[in-house]
Amino acid sequence: MSKSKVYFTRDLSPEGLKKLFARISEPLTGRIAVKLHTGEKNGPNIIPSAWVKEFLGECLPEATIVETNTFYEGDRYTTEQHRETLKVNGWTFCPVDIMDEEGTVDLPVVGGKWFDHMTMGSHVTRYDSLLALTHFKGHTMGGFGGSNKNLGIGMADGRIGKKMIHQREGSDDMWSIAMDELMERIAESTKATVDHFRGHIAFLNVLRNMSVSCDCEGTGAQPVVTPNIGMVASLDVLAVDQASIDLVYALNPADNKALTERIETRHGLRQLSYMKELGMGNDDYELIDIDNGDAVITPKEAVKDVVPFSPFML
Repeated sequence: MSKSKVYFTRDLSPEGLKKLFARISEPLTGRIAVKLHTGEKNGPNIIPSAWVKEFLGECLPEATIVETNTFYEGDRYTTEQHRETLKVNGWTFCPVDIMDEEGTVDLPVVGGKWFDHMTMGSHVTRYDSLLALTHFKGHTMGGFGGSNKNLGIGMADGRIGKKMIHQREGSDDMWSIAMDELMERIAESTKATVDHFRGHIAFLNVLRNMSVSCDCEGTGAQPVVTPNIGMVASLDVLAVDQASIDLVYALNPADNKALTERIETRHGLRQLSYMKELGMGNDDYELIDIDNGDAVITPKEAVKDVVPFSPFML
């Protein structure tokens, strides 16, 4: 298998999004969905809505942001609560489709050991193409949240699909699936989405404000202590998450300690190895530095000038 291409920029800005997107935009045709984590109310670490507004306005003016309701009770548990939270967080500049608002649809999971289907918001079938626009960060249960988690949890509907992933059948504990099995279930859910949009899907991870906490924790997220790195994009879901992990691990140990500990204590790297076992992508990739003439670089070279974290970076 030839190496997958992963494009990298240090430019954390709307311009950076536009430049990176230009490298992966070709397969996105027809009615385009943009899956991003819009966050709990006033969450401090989400991709800034102003960035996304400028990016979509220039690059994807007809696109729709897509989300689903949450499994836990919070600011996005019901459609009504979710729409209020969208307003608070600034997601008012384009249509936002809460895909499970009108029910569900089952998409097949081919080759899974936990599922033969995943239950999604029914509106997923309205779209021809999908861009996973992901804030890469830590995660309380998953270790890290990249494109795989954004799609695996974020496309599953709030009552059935997310329950399938998180809760063992017959258990009263809604978080009864953990560690390796949880990583595998998330990946199988992602596979349903990736297969559904095959040939018309792309992935962009933003490595900024990387708390060990997910954006689902909102203002309760742990403080950010990991420096900002940049952004990566690919047509390969495994390659884009593998590159993101490799960039984090390439940081000086003092700079990545909190995040790598979170990843490893939750067995988060199983997300990557299981995606590979499922044939979802390639963990052998070229990291292409679009800031420097498309030079192929190593993750260590990419982060060599990263500034150690300071609260003033937020």
